[in-house]
Amino acid sequence: MDKSEFSKIRGVLGKTQKKLAQLLCVSVKAIQSFEQGWRDLPPNIEWQILFLYIMNRNRETPADLCWDVMKCPMEKQQECPVWEFQCGHLCGFISGTMCYAEEHKSWEEKIIICRRCKVLKSVFDL
Repeated sequence: MDKSEFSKIRGVLGKTQKKLAQLLCVSVKAIQSFEQGWRDLPPNIEWQILFLYIMNRNRETPADLCWDVMKCPMEKQQECPVWEFQCGHLCGFISGTMCYAEEHKSWEEKIIICRRCKVLKSVFDL
């Protein structure tokens, strides 16, 4: 996530730097550093802010479910943790998903693939 996306999400959430710092359990200085691009966003902070963004957006517009968008066959759905926990709008946050039949070794690898996915693109209009 780049600094402009981070700043835009903070704006969409309607949070001051101080309030967002409290939500993410970081210092206000860290928020300023992320927004200025002086410091890379750690994966756990990126995960948290994207989660808050999706949950905020889902209140306004219900998200599409990944298994419907991707037209997953039932046998694939039943192997996928997203189906098991019925969180098809949060597939980008669940490890072990069956998307494209690939395993992802890290958050960084997974989010690159997820950002190209039409499911998450429907949620992230950044």
